[in-house]
Amino acid sequence: MLVAVVDVFYMQTYSMDLRDRVVSACDAEELTREEIAEEFGVSTAWIRRFLQRRRETGSYIPKGHAGGRQPAFAGAGLSQLDQLIRKQPDATLKELRDRTGISCSLMTVSNTLKHLGYRRKKRRFGLLNKTAKM
Repeated sequence: MLVAVVDVFYMQTYSMDLRDRVVSACDAEELTREEIAEEFGVSTAWIRRFLQRRRETGSYIPKGHAGGRQPAFAGAGLSQLDQLIRKQPDATLKELRDRTGISCSLMTVSNTLKHLGYRRKKRRFGLLNKTAKM
């Protein structure tokens, strides 16, 4: 049976040094864009968009992050949640959410607790495995 392995990676912004070298190579017009892309390990589409942005804006510095949703628990809310857990470790997610006064889902509280390093304690009602002595 074959199992497909998916390599997940996060794209990072190309360095200014690389950008400068690509611009110099494109301005020199000694190589084609395909050859430049091969030499520097970038795509021809990136070079095209990169040069287009330079023509339109006059700059080729990386764009800033567009933002995104702000976390429900940040700063004071995060420390408040941590203190509540330390005071009452057996509190339910709903109780913790209500005590902080932050409007969010229970899954958000759970994910935040995982981020803080807390794990759910599981009770053991039976034997640990089937081979244990009775």
